[in-house]
Amino acid sequence: MCGRFTLTTAPDAVARAFELDEIPRLEPRFNIAPGQGVATIHESREGARVFALRRWGLVPRWARDPKIGSRLINARSETVAEKPAFRDAFRRRRCLVPADGFFEWAAAGSGPRQPWYIGLSGQSCFGIAGLYESWEDPEGQRIDSCVLLTTEANERLRPIHARMPVILAPDAFTPWLDPGLTEPTQLTGLLRACPDEAIELRPVSRRVNRPEHDDPACIAPLDAAASS
Repeated sequence: MCGRFTLTTAPDAVARAFELDEIPRLEPRFNIAPGQGVATIHESREGARVFALRRWGLVPRWARDPKIGSRLINARSETVAEKPAFRDAFRRRRCLVPADGFFEWAAAGSGPRQPWYIGLSGQSCFGIAGLYESWEDPEGQRIDSCVLLTTEANERLRPIHARMPVILAPDAFTPWLDPGLTEPTQLTGLLRACPDEAIELRPVSRRVNRPEHDDPACIAPLDAAASS
């Protein structure tokens, strides 16, 4: 599961990393939580990469109640092609979710779970595989939403958590976003854990446990956060 992540990278660097034609309007986010707006990138019919803000928590087009989105923040890559909530979006509405880190919580004996912050070694920004939908109620209220794909954690992360987000390599961005690829067999090979050596991780303070905390202290190393 991925329940919190960050995007603190400068907007111009995000534009370069994802080959956007325009620099997006973004503020640093240190503790992005479900239900909040997140940056996403999809490909238009004309082949351009499009930046859009969407609510984290997928609301399928057939949903009667948009509250279902609170339960659909992650989709397991192993079953995403078959699950009714995700299978249509998996074929036709795939996106990238820019991030530069994510949080997982590890058991800490009998005490509260310990949060860890995970990023990529030597890389400030990366793309998480996502899906998106647009939902409307009978009165025309529209919700644009998204979900993050997860996979089994690599060996380095597994002692902390059994799952991790699908972090796509840059050369996988194009096929993942390509609306012309609609068969699951063309896509499932992209959905795997990143290599052990690619990630960096450190324990951080439990400040991140509360979504209203959205500041650099959420990602500070545990010793630094405790002394600040």
